[in-house]
Amino acid sequence: MDKEQFKQEAEKKVDTFFEQINELEHKKDEATEEAKKAYEEEIDELKAKRDDLKVKLKELDKASEEKWEEAEKAFSSAAESFKEAFSKIASLME
Repeated sequence: MDKEQFKQEAEKKVDTFFEQINELEHKKDEATEEAKKAYEEEIDELKAKRDDLKVKLKELDKASEEKWEEAEKAFSSAAESFKEAFSKIASLME
């Protein structure tokens, strides 16, 4: 995959992650008060990971040829971290 394709895919992932957080927030609203507090903490963690992804996405845009591979790996790692955290909270909310 070339740089432009990777950037486009990365942008799609970030957009999807925004949507997933919104879905979780809607589900949280249907939970009991006690569960809401736990979900809020998990969702806050996801939001922090999402914000980290946005930073990594900007780094991809600015990455020079020499730094591209490093920026690509950093984004991929951050995306994987988000996916793991999302899976954890999604399973709690089922």
